Amino acid sequence: MKARVRWLPPMGFVGESGTGHAIVMDGAPESGGSDHGPRPMEMLLLGMGGCASFDVVHILKKARQQVTNCEAMIEAERAETEPKVFTKIHLHFIVTGRNLAEKHVKRAIELSAEKYCSASIMLGKTATVTHGYEIREACPSQ
Repeated sequence: MKARVRWLPPMGFVGESGTGHAIVMDGAPESGGSDHGPRPMEMLLLGMGGCASFDVVHILKKARQQVTNCEAMIEAERAETEPKVFTKIHLHFIVTGRNLAEKHVKRAIELSAEKYCSASIMLGKTATVTHGYEIREACPSQ
């Protein structure tokens, strides 16, 4: 896997993935940035949320669950001093579908956290990572 990050003065950056996708990151105005994109540390949380959500949806589909939506709400705390690593991260999944079995939702989240989500497992080396969930019934039109 490869990636490239290019500087966009004053404190912005364009990250390009090896698959050809790009995203703008920027610093906060108080740090000299222009606030044109997420902060690099926010990108870590977004990547973790995307990785875990991918796993949860994939596992639920394999279990033949009728999932129609999955949202991960993420809250994190960072250390007070440099290098200000994440110390606590909580992912709360809101899983929507038809007749979803709680045991399948719970197991999908556990498998992601313990076995499949590389981002969660890696960030778990410095932070306490916790998970929660709620299940919502899909509207008939979904």
